[in-house]
Formats: sequence, C-alpha cells, structure tokens
Amino acid sequence: MDVEQRTSDERKAKKSKSRAMIAERDAQISALQKQMTQLTNQLAAKSTKRRHHPLEPTVVKIQDVPANPNSSSRRTMLTQQRERMGRNASFTTRSVLRNLPDSDAAHPLAERIVNMFKDPTAHMDYLNGQQFAKDLIKLNHKVKAILEREPRVAFVQSPAYIFGDIHGNLEDLHFFSDNIWRLGMSLSAGNFVFLGDYVDRGTSCLEVVAYLLAMKLLLPHKVFLLRGNHETRDVNGWEEHYGERSFIFQCRARFGDDLGYRIWEQTNQVFDRMPLAGVIDQDIFCVHGGIPRPIGVGETRIQDILSVPRVAGINPPYEHEGDVYQQVASDCIWSDPASEDQEMTSVNPETGFGESLRGGGAICFGNKAVTNFLSSQGYSYIMRAHEAHAEGVAISKGARVFTVFSTSKDHNQGSQAMAGCILVDFEKLQVINRSPAYKNQYVHRRDSVSLQSLSENEIQKRMHLGLVTSTPQADSDEEEEDEQWEDFEDESEEEDVTEYRLATHRRSSIDLMSTVANDSDSKMNYSETTTGLNHSMNGGNGSGSNLDASLADANGGRDALIVDFDSGFRTRSRAPRVSSIHEEMEGFSSSDDMGNLEDDDDEKASDH
Repeated sequence: MDVEQRTSDERKAKKSKSRAMIAERDAQISALQKQMTQLTNQLAAKSTKRRHHPLEPTVVKIQDVPANPNSSSRRTMLTQQRERMGRNASFTTRSVLRNLPDSDAAHPLAERIVNMFKDPTAHMDYLNGQQFAKDLIKLNHKVKAILEREPRVAFVQSPAYIFGDIHGNLEDLHFFSDNIWRLGMSLSAGNFVFLGDYVDRGTSCLEVVAYLLAMKLLLPHKVFLLRGNHETRDVNGWEEHYGERSFIFQCRARFGDDLGYRIWEQTNQVFDRMPLAGVIDQDIFCVHGGIPRPIGVGETRIQDILSVPRVAGINPPYEHEGDVYQQVASDCIWSDPASEDQEMTSVNPETGFGESLRGGGAICFGNKAVTNFLSSQGYSYIMRAHEAHAEGVAISKGARVFTVFSTSKDHNQGSQAMAGCILVDFEKLQVINRSPAYKNQYVHRRDSVSLQSLSENEIQKRMHLGLVTSTPQADSDEEEEDEQWEDFEDESEEEDVTEYRLATHRRSSIDLMSTVANDSDSKMNYSETTTGLNHSMNGGNGSGSNLDASLADANGGRDALIVDFDSGFRTRSRAPRVSSIHEEMEGFSSSDDMGNLEDDDDEKASDH
C-alpha cells in the first residue's frame, strides 16, 4: 500500500514538473516572438525612406499695386508677401483670395460686356446705346494690339476645348457657357480654342464678337481665336448675299451707316491679325478650313503659315501680302476634305489636293495630302470647322480629320441639329454635344408664352437684337430715338501704329460669286464624313441623342469619349500618344518686311 502511494506521488510530481517546463518554454517562445516582431519593425522603419511633402505650409500673396501711390501715373508693379498657413489654413486661404485684385477691374468695358452676355435681355438699352459702340471701338483697339504680337500659329497645351463655327448664334454660345465654363473661363481648367467664323448667318454677331474679344482681352494666354473665311471683308461685307444676317448689315442697322461702317472696319482689322492655325500638344493641328498646299519656301507647312504677315487681309489682300502667302492663308480658311467621289476623280494622286466643290478657287485635300502632312509634322489628328453637320462633330479620312460645328441653327440641318465641341485632355478626346432637348433662357420664338407679358415695343426691341426669332419684323411707323453719333469721339489712347493699304487692284484668292451656287457652309454633307458616325434620335422624349464614333486605326491615338448633355456618354479606349513639344518657330523671324506703308484719309480715320 505504501509502495503504490509512493509511486502515484512520483507520477504526479513528474507531471507537474513537465507542465512547469512546458509553460516556461511557451513563455520563452512568446518572448522571442515579441522580440522578433520588434526587431522586424525597427528594421522596416530604418529601411523605409520618409517622404517629404513638396508643398510648403505657406501662401504667397501677389498684388498689382500702383508704382507710386502719390502720383497720377497708371504704372503698376507686382508685390508679393509670404504668409504661413498654420492650422486654420482654409481661413487664411479664404482671406488671401478675398484680398486678391479683381482681374476684371482693370477692364471695365470687358466687365460690361461679360455682364451683358450673362443676361442680354437685361441690357437691351446698353446694346442699343452709345456706350456699347464706344466699348466695341475700345475693345477692338486693345485686342488688335494683343493679336498682332501673337504668331500666326498658336501653340497650346491640353486640356483644351475646341469650338467650331458660331456664326452669331448667342443661344448655342450660352449653352457652352452654362455647361463648360459655368464658373467663368478664368476658373475653368484648360484653354479655349475657337476655330473661326464668329459672324454672319446668325442674328447676334455683334454680341458674339464682343464677348469673345472681351475674353481674349481678359485671358490672352487662355483664349485663342483663330481666323475663319467669314473673318474677311469680302465675306462679312457681302450684304447682297447674306442680307440682314450679314455682319456689315447688323453693324449699320445697330449704329447707323457711318458709325456702323467704322465699327465693321475696325473689327475686320482685328480679324486681320488673328492666327490662322493652332497646334495642341505638338500632336493636333487646328485650323478653320484645312491644310495648306506646300509652297516650297519653308521647311515645313507650319513654317509656311508662320511666315504669313502678321496683318493679312486675304480677301481682299493688303499691298504688302505676297501671292504665295496669300495662297497659304486662303487654303487655311477655305479648304475642305475631299469626298469619296473627289478622291476618285478630281484629286491629284501625286499631291493629294484638288478643286473644292465650293468652286471659286477653293481647294480640297484627300487622303494622301492628310498622310503627307501628318507624317511630315509628326501629328496625329487635324481638327477643323467650316462645314455644317447635324451631329455637331464628324470624322473623316480614317478618323484623322475631325470637323467641329458649334452652331445648330441657320445651316439647313433641321430642328434636331446639335452644336458640338471637342475637349482634348492629354490622352483623351471628348466630344460634347448640345442635345435638342436643352432649353435656352434668352432666345425665344415670337409666339412663346414667356413673351405674353411684354409690350409690343419691348418685343420689337428684342427682335432687333435677335432675342426673338421665327417671325418677320413688321414695318413700324414709330420713329426710333435719334442718337447723336455725329459728335461721337474715340476715347482710345493714341498710339503709334502702322497703317496698311488694301490692294484694290489685286483680286481676292477666292471668287465668291462662283461659290454662291455651291454654298458649302450650309449644304455640303460628304458621304465619307459621316462614315462611322451613327446618329440615333430618341424622338420627343427629351432624352436627346446618342452618338457613336467608330474610330479607325489612326496614326498614334487618344481615347475618344462621346458626350451628349441630357443623354449620356460612351468611351473608346486608344493607346495614348503625345509628342514632346519642340520649337517650331526656330529660324523664324518675327519681323515682317512690310515697308513704309501709307493709307488714305478714310482708312486713317477708321484706324484712329
């Protein structure tokens, strides 16, 4: 019995000892694991480099202040002040933004025009008054100097919005303003490139031109205004053809014959200085009409365009314009892509150029011309305007040529026509269209319910400004208020300017009379241009339309995104390609050999 008890106690002692040894070892293992974790964390901390945030917790306040506050001189100077943001960074930033000088304050005339554009119905007295005429003359004077300093080719970086023909259509321009630069162009990311044809055909040419020139004055490095064929005297002065929708008619109807002609001429002097083309990201060529024929003078076609005089009348030309560079400029604003029939019949197989369906000396460019131009310049696409399309945007030449049309009216495209634009955003191309379901706020039909509360006199004033449409104006026996234009004085600052004389003995590069029967601005609709661009309309349900662009395999490529407001969007993925920007203007002299030109008394007065 004692032996059994002793054996049992020994077994219990051994078990207890074993448990103690196991517990001790477990504790040692846990300690080693904890130590290993600490060492691993220390090693990781030593091997990881601490990132340094590139932003400094300070703000720089820059102000444009008078150089001498005690003097009446207008000279200003820039001052800067650094402030630490601290914990209340948002409040500091807000106070700094509040104290920044207002960019519009330096140009009160531009501020008046911008306010007019926001609500034209509230500024009818201004639009019909003497102040608007004064502002137009001052605006032309200021913007003319800005444009003359720019090269004939504008080099732009993306993101950039590209707009086609506007033709005095205030309604569609308001659509883009409401949806693209809703907070204003200055607060919208990217640049804005307009491809020309701002006047004629529409009823609000003066308002459209005034607004775009005001934006150019306020944002000269953000807004780029290219020249179209309607920015020439032969076209926008062709009252016999365009009637009351011609630019010269609207100038005279608004301000009288003498002052109206003066504003028309000074605005054309601004047009004479507009760039002929633009290049985005050294990859996309922007122009109103198309690519010019090679002239064998410059190394590249871009050099040829850069060599066009900075002041060019084109149609009609100035005396200092050579025939060769007049041809380059004319091709930029007048040419069209060749149709499939033209590719087979009239296009020269060696050069890729042929006679346009417009006639009158205008040309067309085919697939070979497009290939040669893009390959020689290293570009991927051509963005142009000049042709009406109901979808707003069309593609041709193997999806290498995009045609943008930014007005939906006055071109026989039907009531469901859309206005379009293109956003170039580095690796993507986004097409933005105005849906027919979009309702404007300012332009109304004569029988609109919103006009029933207005008097007949008020309606007539709005009709005169193009804010009421679709009803012919009745003859009125009421005498309009006489404006004392005889004593009108130009308050612009006097500057030393070079005067130019139009060459009345030389013919224009385009015979407009021959283009009347082939009025391609409103009737041309190439079959190839709409290939791959399928347009389906959801009739009457307010959903707008859907566009589907099937892009062929082009040289390089970007994403293509089709956007239709009130409708939706679709995407096409492409491989990104953006060439590095190189200096196209190397070897180009900015000074034009124009000689000492004199002008007659009438043109001196109009350039005052």
